[in-house]
Amino acid sequence: MTARVLTGSKQEIAEKVTRIEGEVREVIVFVEDPRTASGPAADIFAEMDALTVRQAVVDDSREAIYRRAEGE
Repeated sequence: MTARVLTGSKQEIAEKVTRIEGEVREVIVFVEDPRTASGPAADIFAEMDALTVRQAVVDDSREAIYRRAEGE
């Protein structure tokens, strides 16, 4: 299975979907609410901002991932 990103108007996206060879099993659609959208730069992940962890420095090396952290 391959993933594809289709952009454009509703009509353009629908036409592109119909031209895809093979079976289309799933589609993810991002719909902008006209009352809350702030233009083309609207952040679709803004609602997740409160749950985002921000660290200045993160040690994501293999050793750090498998080493017990302080308090574990």
